[in-house]
Amino acid sequence: MNSELMVVLEYLEHERGIERETLIQLVEESLTAAARKAVQTGHEAVVRIDRMTGDIHAWAHLTVVETVSNPEAEVALADVLPGHPEAKLGDDVEWEVTPDDFGRIAAQTAKQAIMFRLRQAEKKGICEDFQEQLNQLITGVVRRVERGDVFIDFARAEGVLKYAERIPGEDYQTGDHISALLVEINADRPGPSLYVSRAHPELVCRLFEREVTEIAEGLVKVRAVAREAGYRTKIAVASSDPRIDPVGACVGLRGNRVKTVVRELGGEKVDIIRWDPDVRIFVTNALQPAKLSSVTVDEGARCVHVVVPEDQLSLAIGRKGQNARLAHKLTGWRIDINRHVEEARMQFEDKIQHAIEALARIEGIGSDVAPMLVRNGFLSLEGILAAEEADIAALDNVGPERAAGILAAAKRELGA
Repeated sequence: MNSELMVVLEYLEHERGIERETLIQLVEESLTAAARKAVQTGHEAVVRIDRMTGDIHAWAHLTVVETVSNPEAEVALADVLPGHPEAKLGDDVEWEVTPDDFGRIAAQTAKQAIMFRLRQAEKKGICEDFQEQLNQLITGVVRRVERGDVFIDFARAEGVLKYAERIPGEDYQTGDHISALLVEINADRPGPSLYVSRAHPELVCRLFEREVTEIAEGLVKVRAVAREAGYRTKIAVASSDPRIDPVGACVGLRGNRVKTVVRELGGEKVDIIRWDPDVRIFVTNALQPAKLSSVTVDEGARCVHVVVPEDQLSLAIGRKGQNARLAHKLTGWRIDINRHVEEARMQFEDKIQHAIEALARIEGIGSDVAPMLVRNGFLSLEGILAAEEADIAALDNVGPERAAGILAAAKRELGA
């Protein structure tokens, strides 16, 4: 009985959490590779371990011959018959080829391969354990920081928070507890088993799920999230129960819930937006805290034209365009923001054109002189009658006679 092997297998089974059959298969594979180097046979050797005793034997398929001329590939019929009475010349039989010093040679050759395979099996098992936690929050302890990458101990597994996935401005020290979003599981490649992120937008969703009971129970849903990690996040929520205010549920009593999330994000600003199926309302909510004058939707171009008062323009756009950019990511619509003064100018020009058309239709004024009258402040018939004839005559290409005709036409039209 190979008691030493059985003791080692039992130790690994309990300490590493790997099933004994898996361990035995790993050892067999490793020893088989060692046996093919140690046993010079023309047929590949196979190593088998007795599950009960732990005894190790190497076997190879050899050809039965009368007289052996090639020991690496042949076995004598006289040697085979006691164990295989039905064997005959030319048959291939499985024959034990375990060398006397195979235990020592095999152990030396297989040690590194066994440990490598054990690490692989252990890593695979760990990764399978974490599979259900993919895209979920996990918490660990910082072990070291190398070139900006943070290596974290997640109990049985090592994870890494790459520099690009860190929240800008956050500093990590050995021993710090850290919560992050599990974004990738590495079961096959060398390196850490887990890759996590603190910059991913889904991190904010998971934090709210942890803090807000209504989200965890499905009464409030996160419909969209847009984030610039370390600076600002907009999250759109909706309620399936009309009695529940989704924004209030996420804010919490005296803001306790959202404050907890903000602390976890290192002070990152979080805007909680009420989601609405009407894109006009949704965009209006998304551009908060800015107050909008008007919202026009262009379905074809998938664009929303927004007009804001002059004093709200900076709020709507945000610092370096951040508010407008996050609103675009949140809603999925392109947002065109204009100042209210532009709308006022457009309205004024519309009024001017309307006044020109109204005067041009009056017999005695006509389309040739109506634009000149309007542009010089005579916007209506009342305005013309209030003026002096000399003032109208002084306009280019009008003269006294045409001025008298214009005043007469205005009086006639108004019945004055």
